[in-house]
Amino acid sequence: MSEMKITFKHPDEILEFVNTVSKYEFDMDMKKGHVVVDAKSLLGIMHLGINSEIALQMYTDDCEDLCRKIAKYAA
Repeated sequence: MSEMKITFKHPDEILEFVNTVSKYEFDMDMKKGHVVVDAKSLLGIMHLGINSEIALQMYTDDCEDLCRKIAKYAA
């Protein structure tokens, strides 16, 4: 499992993020406080909000490619 801290500054970034992570077959969750949502769920991530730090948990050890593609959202 790998983890990365993510933050979104605009709702359009969430849509772009979901479109990117949905191309990967492994499971991913996003966690903020005690709330955990599927990282491939647009509504779930919007519920977590923008301008706050969210933990992205990727359930694989082979996520370097994805990490490069979503580096612009790193907190």
